[in-house]
Amino acid sequence: MLARARDTWFVYMARCADDSLYTGIARDVATRIAAHDAGKGARYTRGRGPLRVCAARRCASKGEALRLELAIKRLTRAQKEELTRGRRLAAFARAQRARATASAAK
Repeated sequence: MLARARDTWFVYMARCADDSLYTGIARDVATRIAAHDAGKGARYTRGRGPLRVCAARRCASKGEALRLELAIKRLTRAQKEELTRGRRLAAFARAQRARATASAAK
C-alpha cells in the first residue's frame, strides 16, 4: 500500500557549518532545515547553521523513520560520512528494514 503524502516521513542527514553531521526526521525536509537555520530547530543545530542536506530517505511511517534515525545516530562519524556518499543511505535503510523484519519473524 502506498503511503499518502501526509503520512510520509523522511530521515535526513545535514552538514552543519562547523562540518559536523546532524540526523533528524521530518515530514518536509526543506521546511525543517529552514527551521534549523532560523534557530528554531534542535538545540544541537543552533549556532551551527547554515545546514546543508547531505542525504535523505523516505520512510513509510514515523516509526520506521525513528528507527532509522536511531540506527544512524549509533554509527561512528566515519560510518555516517560513508552514508552521505552516493546512495549508501538507501542501502543502509534497506538493510535496517530487513533486520527489523527478520527480528519480527522470530
